[in-house]
Amino acid sequence: MLAIAFPCLSGGARAHGIAGNRLFPGTLSFDDPAVMDELVLDGSSSNHPPEAGDDVVDNTFSWEFSRLVTPTLSLSVSNGYIHRNWGSVSRSGLDETSLMLKTLLWQNDLHEVMVSAGFAGSIGRTGAQGVGANQFTTVAPSLFFGKGFGDAPAALAWLRPFAITGVLSAEVPTAGTSMTLDNSIAGQLVPEPFSTSTVLHWGLSIQYSTFYLTPRFTPGRLPNQEPLYQFIPLVELAVDSPVGKPSVATVNPGLVYVADKYQIGAEAILPLNGAAGHSTGVRAQLLLFTDDLLPSLFGKPVFGR
Repeated sequence: MLAIAFPCLSGGARAHGIAGNRLFPGTLSFDDPAVMDELVLDGSSSNHPPEAGDDVVDNTFSWEFSRLVTPTLSLSVSNGYIHRNWGSVSRSGLDETSLMLKTLLWQNDLHEVMVSAGFAGSIGRTGAQGVGANQFTTVAPSLFFGKGFGDAPAALAWLRPFAITGVLSAEVPTAGTSMTLDNSIAGQLVPEPFSTSTVLHWGLSIQYSTFYLTPRFTPGRLPNQEPLYQFIPLVELAVDSPVGKPSVATVNPGLVYVADKYQIGAEAILPLNGAAGHSTGVRAQLLLFTDDLLPSLFGKPVFGR
């Protein structure tokens, strides 16, 4: 028992974000603590008010590819395509390209804990200004965590299916000013300078694992098989807080299903304040576990076992 109480990293954890009986699914509105090989395809439609003028409708398709460099370190690259509609005028184009290194700091299977850290950067001028892509480079250190409550005592057995995950990140611009597009004149988009600022991104999810309602779960014991093939209802809170400007906050209730080679999920995007808009949006995601889909290519890290 002492041996399994110490933090450990198994192949299953790399494949699916598993800590003991707990499977931490890929969250949709922010990144999860797992470090693994994956391809994420994400589509969303939401209203975002610009800094001036009427509400904007963004329809977005994005992707992120992550590859294990070592058993505990991954490198990710991401981008997306955005169609932005101001009502009287619209633009389409690529978002900026982003890179991230993420490393697993600590994992405890018996107590269902996972903690990781990341360092990300978006590359300025790699996306279209007309759809809001940054024309300046940013850097963002991040901390990710997950904690499941499957280790709760019998008196609190109702708590065992629950888990929380979260992220805290500071996105720091490398330029003090940049340009945006102002649509205050109907049918026209006029370049306008603005001052950049550091943005604090933070998110929190509450999850309910249906695995704990099945005979596959035995309290106090690690599973014989990975806790896959399960539905996980979840609620995500996502907040972007620019320094000196109003925060943009949304709550995102949804449902995901996790199998051995993929995860599918969808959630609503509900604004919590005026800065987040006044309309409900929707987001859907397909996550592919590339090491299980193509084991000959992604069955092991680039370096290490």
